[in-house]
Amino acid sequence: METIIVSACLLGCACRYDGRGNYHEGIAQLRTKYNVVIVCPEVDGGLSIPRIANEIVGDRVINKIGEDKTENFAKGAQIALAQAQKHGAKIAILKAKSPSCGSGKIYDGTFSGTLIDGDGYTTRLLKKHGIKVYNETNFQELL
Repeated sequence: METIIVSACLLGCACRYDGRGNYHEGIAQLRTKYNVVIVCPEVDGGLSIPRIANEIVGDRVINKIGEDKTENFAKGAQIALAQAQKHGAKIAILKAKSPSCGSGKIYDGTFSGTLIDGDGYTTRLLKKHGIKVYNETNFQELL
């Protein structure tokens, strides 16, 4: 059975920045077809639950009160990559729009809710290492 990486919040873990989860039934069903390795790069990188919202500003990750959290995001991304490599995962399903896990669209760094083209910190690293990244809006081909 092939192994995939999945954001913990998409399987119901209350690890989002606001302490909630994003349970997605369709993604949970993938457990019948794949070995699922669960990751939360933000928590793995040392951030708390709940935590102040973060967005990517240039090459840095800054929270809403101006603190630089890039080191936490980089550490969490490295841990997610290590898990993917350890388990031979070539696919990840990560939370859309997240500053760590977003793929294709992320918030613009102004904390105004504006989306721009781009990838989150973890997504960038996984893609750089040949891992295909999906999110909860485009994973259906994996069913």
